[in-house]
Amino acid sequence: MKPEQYEAIIEGILFTMGELVEISRLAQVLELEEEQVREILHQMMERYGREDRGIEIMEIEDAVQLCTKKELYDYLVKIAKQPKQHVLTDVLLETLSIIAYKQPITRLEVEKIRGVSCAHAVNKLMEYNLICELGRLDAPGRPLLFGTTEEFLRSFGVQSIDELPRLNQDQLEEFRQQAEEEMKLKMDV
Repeated sequence: MKPEQYEAIIEGILFTMGELVEISRLAQVLELEEEQVREILHQMMERYGREDRGIEIMEIEDAVQLCTKKELYDYLVKIAKQPKQHVLTDVLLETLSIIAYKQPITRLEVEKIRGVSCAHAVNKLMEYNLICELGRLDAPGRPLLFGTTEEFLRSFGVQSIDELPRLNQDQLEEFRQQAEEEMKLKMDV
């Protein structure tokens, strides 16, 4: 089979599926090694990456998906009349950050870190499909464990949580001091 035929098959599968497809499954279908499929995918990504293309192939962990380029969202909204984008408030971003970096984590653990109730924030993040239930903690009451979703990775443009930025010690110390100052202000009120 010619390389163009493999590309056509991959493109057709990704278009039809509309969701993430594992590279191992593509390799199985094409009867190729995973590395060969990755090579074909990267050639396709390069071509789709040009400015004159409206789609791209996103790679998340060991899977790929055919997507519309983010720059075209405004045009899609005009034609599809989609609901407005979800707005992530500071509270939602803070809660999401804690979950992303500490997952799997219970709501109570998030609340201990934040110092306030976060039930509403957790519910909103689940509604936005940025977090999901990962199971239950083997502890009294069997609290739910939360973690991030594929939609989280896609929304923040990372392939896995390992790509999230790491904070250095100076930043951590600065955040700790800010949190202590905020706590002091709340106590004074």
